[in-house]
Amino acid sequence: MEVRSRAPGKVILSGEHAVVHGSAAVAASIDLHTIVSFLPAPAPGVDDGLIVLELEDIRLEFSWPTGRLKEVLPDMGPAPSSPQACSPESMELISGLVDEQNLPEAKVGLASGIFAFLYLYISIQGFKPGRVVVSSDLPLGSGLGSSASFCVSLVGAFLARSGSVELRGQQNSWFRFAENELELVNKWAFEGEKIIHGKPSGVDNTVSTFGNMIMFRSGELTHIKSSVPLKMLITNTKVPRNTKALVAGVSERASRHPQAMASVFTAVDSISKELSTILQLPVIDDLSITEKEEKISELMEMNQGLLQCMGVSHASIEAVLRVTMKFKLTSKLTGAGGGGCVLTLLPTLLSSTVVDKVMAELESYGFQCFIAEVGGRGLEICSSDSS
Repeated sequence: MEVRSRAPGKVILSGEHAVVHGSAAVAASIDLHTIVSFLPAPAPGVDDGLIVLELEDIRLEFSWPTGRLKEVLPDMGPAPSSPQACSPESMELISGLVDEQNLPEAKVGLASGIFAFLYLYISIQGFKPGRVVVSSDLPLGSGLGSSASFCVSLVGAFLARSGSVELRGQQNSWFRFAENELELVNKWAFEGEKIIHGKPSGVDNTVSTFGNMIMFRSGELTHIKSSVPLKMLITNTKVPRNTKALVAGVSERASRHPQAMASVFTAVDSISKELSTILQLPVIDDLSITEKEEKISELMEMNQGLLQCMGVSHASIEAVLRVTMKFKLTSKLTGAGGGGCVLTLLPTLLSSTVVDKVMAELESYGFQCFIAEVGGRGLEICSSDSS
């Protein structure tokens, strides 16, 4: 039986950077996904002696003989119900296995993801042969949670085949795990994120696993149920950014101007809290939807201004703001800033003609545009007969 899983990416609606300094932030899932297809042996196209990872979008394939993995990692084995960190000893050994794949120089950034794949596969499935095919709607390294989506979808597929969660859906139809099963997915995905990022917050994998929206502050997460999905234009400026350097820059500015920056962080905290309240307000008719969108738009505009105060905007982000402002639309950066992605709220009553014009102008700058619904479903699973 083939198992497929899909997990969404994420955006930060408010509070990035300020959250490091104690403010609240709001994050939400988007309907752009990483999709994993897992075919364990015996199945058509699955070699009985290999574990294979195929990255479909970039046409790369990696494989490891199961005998070789057992020989190198004799102390590792399946423990699907017991998420645990990768030990320093295993890290060194798995790193060697990844190095043996001779990644093309242009793709060395994929090494940590391949490492996470091997660790999660062996920890949940053991050394059983299988073929895993990964594809994604999410651009890599752009702040949309592509690595968390990758880890969550891998874990979902592996757990579905491990017997530690129940495959309750009908064949060829998407279904969700129970709440306690999602908690297990989230814990394993966090271990994968730690391999990729070192010290992740856990926000990305939580949003990808559970979907919808969350407010987080000082390590505490609160699930938000939005009364209506938001529609956003996401513009990928394709400008790479150094998240650590940007975070450090905000901290340095805060140390130089402690009182002024404390006021900025307090204002961001208020915006996140108000946004959380507005998102959960009941919607009665089109007028109330419009009023809600107008308030969200104003809060986004304020948050962007405060992010500029923190010094994390960029010429590419300002270019997106200028274009969308011409069409009376509100935008803000999402994530670290310094490039990356920009969110633009698309009101419900906005005509598709205007959206097309905005996208055409942004794409003329060389930017990449997506339209996404914000606050949708998290991890979903689908099983089918592989014969």
